[in-house]
Amino acid sequence: MMREAAADQVEPATNKYLIAALAWAIPGAGHLMLRRRQKGFTFLVVLTMMFATGLWLEGRIFPIGFDVYQPLVGLAAIADLGIGLPYFIATFMGHGAGRVVAITYEYGNAFVIVAGLLNLLVVLDAWDVAEGRK
Repeated sequence: MMREAAADQVEPATNKYLIAALAWAIPGAGHLMLRRRQKGFTFLVVLTMMFATGLWLEGRIFPIGFDVYQPLVGLAAIADLGIGLPYFIATFMGHGAGRVVAITYEYGNAFVIVAGLLNLLVVLDAWDVAEGRK
């Protein structure tokens, strides 16, 4: 007897908004709720470590707010927020000040921003799975 594909086993979820909110707050949590354990744990570990690596490389967590003269800072802040709960934990702990003179500063920024953007894509994937499209 052949195993069915994971997509065949998942029925449309009843509370897609809760799944999307959890997927944003904790990377991979949406997939874990949808019984996609391997994907969920992979996203949890990889995205959290990518964010942490960005902070370790002395990247900056950009401030929330929009300055007309620096629109890219506002867009970077939105991207940073995409990682969810790790953003707030790092901010609360005082990490993410960034050190502009560090050689790794721009690499750190790239890691932090891309981790947030990738998590937003993971949220969309969890939404699709919850809808029964995948």
